[in-house]
Amino acid sequence: MPIQLTGLDHLVLTVASIPISCEFYERVLGMTVTTFGDGRTALAFGNQKINLHEAGKEFEPKSALPTPGSGDLCFIVDDLNAAEHHVRSCGVAIEQGPVARSGARGPITSVYLRDPDGNLLELAQYD
Repeated sequence: MPIQLTGLDHLVLTVASIPISCEFYERVLGMTVTTFGDGRTALAFGNQKINLHEAGKEFEPKSALPTPGSGDLCFIVDDLNAAEHHVRSCGVAIEQGPVARSGARGPITSVYLRDPDGNLLELAQYD
């Protein structure tokens, strides 16, 4: 019988600097910095979190090639216009968008930006 997945709990990003990443994600995307385990750091939002691994100091087990800047993540927002305005007011460039895309549940409109490591971040709103 196949496995029935029910959601995504967390993912891991390898970053060059945990403090720099925390400041960005807290200030620009409104995430909450949390500490867990033996002093590990995560970024919480909704019912999910992003665990942070510092490059060269990753926790085991880890991905085969943990590299800062290799992430490509899409976050759903309630109001894309307000989100875009906030991102710009934080001095962060919108790299592309708004553009029409396809989300997991249907059509979305997205804007793209980058975090301090160069990870591609997509902010999207369902149409």
